[in-house]
Amino acid sequence: MRQPRSAVGRVVRFADGTQGRVYRETVAARSPSEPCFLAVAFRLRGIRGDRGHALFRAESLLNTPLFVGFPGFVSKLWLAADERHLYRGLYEWDGAERAEAYACSLWRVLELVSERGSIDYRVVPGLTRDDALARPVPVGAAEAADGWWRVAARSPGR
Repeated sequence: MRQPRSAVGRVVRFADGTQGRVYRETVAARSPSEPCFLAVAFRLRGIRGDRGHALFRAESLLNTPLFVGFPGFVSKLWLAADERHLYRGLYEWDGAERAEAYACSLWRVLELVSERGSIDYRVVPGLTRDDALARPVPVGAAEAADGWWRVAARSPGR
């Protein structure tokens, strides 16, 4: 496992008008044979203010062994809470079935700490994480309606 810093600080914009800043990246030393993009979102229950969110981001490093051990994990961008307090993880997996299995397992854990109804995920087979970031969607009404996971644009740097 590696935690490169090249993406840290980048802002990712989404089709729903929100944006999230990358605060960590985790990468496995493998290339997928069946690339799959996975986006996960949740809103934490009871976390307020800059200090609370900073503590969560620091603590989240302890969760790394939980997901990197899942079969098929390739990479994850960790995005800080946006203006609607929504955290996102943008992943690449090797295989859509593996990504789905991970997302279902993660859901059960997130239910313990997230606001009711705030957890969501999307699995997109055949798409790498980097391709999802590099090819933003044009934003129209359809994209905005389900746009929390659709990358609309990305800043070139910090």
